[in-house]
Amino acid sequence: RSRICMRQVYSAESDQQATGGIMSREVDVAILGSGSAGLNALGQVKKAGKSFVMINGGEFGTTCARVGCMPSKALIQIAEDFHRRGLFKRHAIAGGDTLTLDREAAMEHVRELRDTFVDRVTSNSTDKMPQQVLIHGYARFLDRHTLEVNGETVKAGKIVIATGSRPIVPAAWEAFADKVITTDEFFELEHLPESAAVVGLGVIGLEIGQALARMGVAVTGIELSDTVSGIQDPVLQQVAIDVIGKEFPLWFGKPAELRAEGSQVRVTAGEHSVLVDKVIATLGRTPNVADLNLAAIGIDCDEHGVPRFNANTMQIGESPLFIAGDVNNRRPILHEAGDDGKIAGYNAARDTVTAFRRKTPLAITFCDPGIASIGASWNELDPARTAVGEMKMAPVGRALIMAKNKGTIRIYADKATGVILGAALMAPKAENLAHLICWAIEKQQTVFDLLRMPFYHPVIEEALQAALYDLKDKVEAEPPAGLLELAML
Repeated sequence: RSRICMRQVYSAESDQQATGGIMSREVDVAILGSGSAGLNALGQVKKAGKSFVMINGGEFGTTCARVGCMPSKALIQIAEDFHRRGLFKRHAIAGGDTLTLDREAAMEHVRELRDTFVDRVTSNSTDKMPQQVLIHGYARFLDRHTLEVNGETVKAGKIVIATGSRPIVPAAWEAFADKVITTDEFFELEHLPESAAVVGLGVIGLEIGQALARMGVAVTGIELSDTVSGIQDPVLQQVAIDVIGKEFPLWFGKPAELRAEGSQVRVTAGEHSVLVDKVIATLGRTPNVADLNLAAIGIDCDEHGVPRFNANTMQIGESPLFIAGDVNNRRPILHEAGDDGKIAGYNAARDTVTAFRRKTPLAITFCDPGIASIGASWNELDPARTAVGEMKMAPVGRALIMAKNKGTIRIYADKATGVILGAALMAPKAENLAHLICWAIEKQQTVFDLLRMPFYHPVIEEALQAALYDLKDKVEAEPPAGLLELAML
């Protein structure tokens, strides 16, 4: 079906049939979806004392807990622990060559942890909800205030669309259904393949690709663009490609084509070709909007069929509708989905709409070394007005001791004032460094403010300190009065 709202066509007869149901309930707010965005919206609606109904198709629980950030981190931890055996000889530890990994047991452990995370989400939310406010089914719009689900209608003063997303799989790959694994299916694998092509090297593709390679799977990574993990900074792009490319082959710039070859699949991209057991499709996710019958409510949609909305209010135009989480295709990250849901739920539960200031962008890829993008991205910056501080991880003492001295830190500031604008980095402890930088940007701090902070020795944070010193010498501003301290020398 077309995902573009205005291209969906319904006959007058079908509309008349659709609206012929019997009104079964009327509430203040209807929430479509029980993921991170929907549950956070629900919390705000409850707090406001409004009547509500939550409608959810498929399994209850969040994408993060079921198929995203949580099970993937469990897999990554196993892979990294096993990978460290290669350093034992360097550290004078014998026996590393004899260590083995039971991949089936490892996947079972990942699923057990996954189920624990899902149970925590549902037991604290949907499991405690009375059945009269929880509907298991797929809703479609009849008008801007009316939904049809399971043959009955629900009328709501406001509606929050939080229907999430699903993996993208090219139509041409449908013939290889038994060989193509999406991220929604990956963690159900009881037996890992001996070889795999990971097609799409964004955040999830890079994480899964490296983890599989470290668990003994022969991995080939394929990416249509020229980078991994969506990195925009050209210097960091090359650093990441060089580091990851030493663990498994990376192909860029050409689409992957599949062809059956015996019991395997031949994957070809340009002049490259490889025969594999499975193809891991990590091509991104598409918003779940196609079956909502958005054409019936006459709202403006973008080229992906997603309603246009205000990111500070989550409101769709001037309508009584709000859209939150992965379905809005803005920033498909759990904390952003949660904030979307809070804003949407807050406004859906009130007569007037309030605009909220959004938090500083923060994105982390949990590969090794980790990759992070913080604040303004490279493509958003004006090179003439931006100073860049840089520090390579190779000589950093703490990183060298850990045998993790790969990567680079790049931090951006306004050249005139020294105010920190953003950063891109690949480094050990990336998740921790990224938070420090993100908090500094949120507080609108300058390079001088950060250099006044204490830095212990030897720690990974010293690499950030070195990048800041490099940055300080490239900004035009002088330290404010009272800041001519030892740290400025």
